[in-house]
Amino acid sequence: MSDEATTLSIQILDKTYKIKCPKVESQALQKSALYLDNKMRELRDTGNVVGIDRIAILAALNVCYELLQQKNQNHSYIETMSGRIRDLQGKIEAALVQSEHLEEAEA
Repeated sequence: MSDEATTLSIQILDKTYKIKCPKVESQALQKSALYLDNKMRELRDTGNVVGIDRIAILAALNVCYELLQQKNQNHSYIETMSGRIRDLQGKIEAALVQSEHLEEAEA
């Protein structure tokens, strides 16, 4: 059943959190926790950020920035592909019209 829940123990900066989530999302949650842990450790290890709250906020801002950058890249890619598809559709339609004219001329 896809809505079955499970409780996961995840560690972020050596602190354990118990999180309840759907079983089908448990692997994604674990990967997310590992990613966040790595980001927070990077910030902590620079020595420029002191305090778990500040580290967490800066890590969250960095992750949100990455997400927005990825969304912008995806949007740009979609626009590019949509334009190419429209161009191909136009070429196909022109070829079909030309083909019809040739068939009419041969008949």
